[in-house]
Amino acid sequence: MEPGRIFREAWIAGVRKHYPGEPKPGYVAPWEETPEWERASAAAVEQQVLAFVESSDGQTAHLSREQRGLFVALCWVAQIYRHIPDPKPSYVADWDDLPQWQRETDSDIFDAVERHARG
Repeated sequence: MEPGRIFREAWIAGVRKHYPGEPKPGYVAPWEETPEWERASAAAVEQQVLAFVESSDGQTAHLSREQRGLFVALCWVAQIYRHIPDPKPSYVADWDDLPQWQRETDSDIFDAVERHARG
């Protein structure tokens, strides 16, 4: 599977599950309609989660749901700074300032990537 697709599919599934009301179309756009910088960012964060799982010899299974989501969120914020010179504050918000649906979705992303790593 193309790098970043596990991340994107988990993002879309998480948004559909956790977002209150109707999500913005860009939140659930298919991979092919996702901007290149977002695809590159999804691939980078997916690789970071995979490396984290592998380098810990799978001990990430002991992390709390919040710790898992926080890892994804921090990796994503770094990608935002990489691709957007002056991002909106909401794009780079701290974990505690993210809406609950986004925290839940980030945790789901970690879980999806971790499952993939374990086969």
